[in-house]
Amino acid sequence: MSTKTVTSAPVRMSFTASETLSDHLQASLVDVTALSLVAKQIHWNVVGPNFRDLHLNLDEVVDIARSGSDALAERMRAINVVPDGRPGVIAAKTTVPEAPVSQVITNEAVDYIVSAIDAVVKTLRAVHAEVDAEDPISSGILEDYTQQLEQQGWFLSAQNYTA
Repeated sequence: MSTKTVTSAPVRMSFTASETLSDHLQASLVDVTALSLVAKQIHWNVVGPNFRDLHLNLDEVVDIARSGSDALAERMRAINVVPDGRPGVIAAKTTVPEAPVSQVITNEAVDYIVSAIDAVVKTLRAVHAEVDAEDPISSGILEDYTQQLEQQGWFLSAQNYTA
């Protein structure tokens, strides 16, 4: 069995993201990753009427956010960008509002998670045009996750709707 380490440089893909594209994808990655964390925080601590439905819906949001984080990070690597998903970076740079630490009643949990989703969607929409101009493939990822998160925001916000 050989223990020789290969140290040659990897072959790089021909397209390399500009600094602007890299920054936009990193900002998107940060917010989508933060959403997965705060949605799980709310999922663990929600109480009250319609608990089970909201508890399960929050897992859907977590799944979308985790999938989005992975899609963004892998796209970044494919275009020669190093994604940074370290906890300190996520905490320092996210636009997602901080989640409550204590138990949260269902209607307040809905309001919070909709605001968190909205923060992520604002980031994705804010960078979309410049991402699309440089890399339509990456903008397609942003579009896909924007659509999924906007749908979840609508589903969740409808729970607190009054006629």
